[in-house]
Amino acid sequence: MKFNGLIPELSVSDINVSKSFYLDVLGFHLEYERTADKFAFLSLNDAQIMIEEVNGHWETGELTHPFGRGINLQITTDHVEKIKKRLENHQSPLYKDVFESRYQCGHETICEKEILVQDPDGYLLRFSQTLGELK
Repeated sequence: MKFNGLIPELSVSDINVSKSFYLDVLGFHLEYERTADKFAFLSLNDAQIMIEEVNGHWETGELTHPFGRGINLQITTDHVEKIKKRLENHQSPLYKDVFESRYQCGHETICEKEILVQDPDGYLLRFSQTLGELK
């Protein structure tokens, strides 16, 4: 297994609730876990994240819902609509329904289809599908 150069580790309030959300609802894969540590390493396509139940080792301040204020995690996908369907099938609320964005990247403009959802602890996840470049 190849590890990405940056892998966010999210402190979660309940490892089982979070694992169920990421695996069952969003379709992530469990790469490995350390059950005694209440830790799991997850992946979806090229995205990797770690989740670990709050244990007092990593907190730099009080954790109150929503966790991760000020950050959103962009996760690339080929099928935003499939993510939306999975969320609907599990009655998981959307933070923001499917929308298109245009981002200036140097001399190019990239068009992306995106959807926003919060995980059970409030971390903001942005699933993004590249639609192409605008000339």
